[in-house]
Amino acid sequence: MCGNLVSRDEGRIILDVSGVEYEILVPAAVMGGIQQIPIGEPVSLVTFHYLQLDPSRGVPILVGFSNEVEREFFEQFISVASIGPKTAVKALTLPFSEIARAIDQGDVSALRRLPGIGSEKARQIIAKLQGKVGKYALIRGPTEEGAEPVREDVEEEAMEILRQLRYTDSEARKLVKKALEKVPGIDTTEALLEEIYRQGAYRDS
Repeated sequence: MCGNLVSRDEGRIILDVSGVEYEILVPAAVMGGIQQIPIGEPVSLVTFHYLQLDPSRGVPILVGFSNEVEREFFEQFISVASIGPKTAVKALTLPFSEIARAIDQGDVSALRRLPGIGSEKARQIIAKLQGKVGKYALIRGPTEEGAEPVREDVEEEAMEILRQLRYTDSEARKLVKKALEKVPGIDTTEALLEEIYRQGAYRDS
């Protein structure tokens, strides 16, 4: 969805799309990038749509993300029985990659720091998703520290993230080399990791 930014508030924005205004819920992990966009300027988001059931009717709700990968992670997150879309929007205050790593590593204490996620929900998230979200740890969002590294640090930062996913130095180096051979113009860590992700080179366990 692409439209002009009408307003933004904590956890939500309004976009004008061809004269029609849409309210879109936005997780804090995504809102950081939108904060830099002036009111009236265009914003493009990938959206997730669901119906919130009220006693008499269903209310359509939109949730916005920077890209398809973030939306895919959100869909995985709400597949946990105790996590609904609104709970997930409030909870996703850290970069998606950081949350994915916490899940993959079974880090209950890290997940407990997310708003609305206590010990019980953290354990449920790990039980449902551990071993299934490793690939999302490869993606670095626009609000993450170091998301725009200098060119000479790109390969090393990508390799460090791969090491955190339990690749050996040799394996990580081969993955980085393969991605750069396919797309020689890559000059950011985010782009390099996304290319590795597209090639299916990640661990899910």
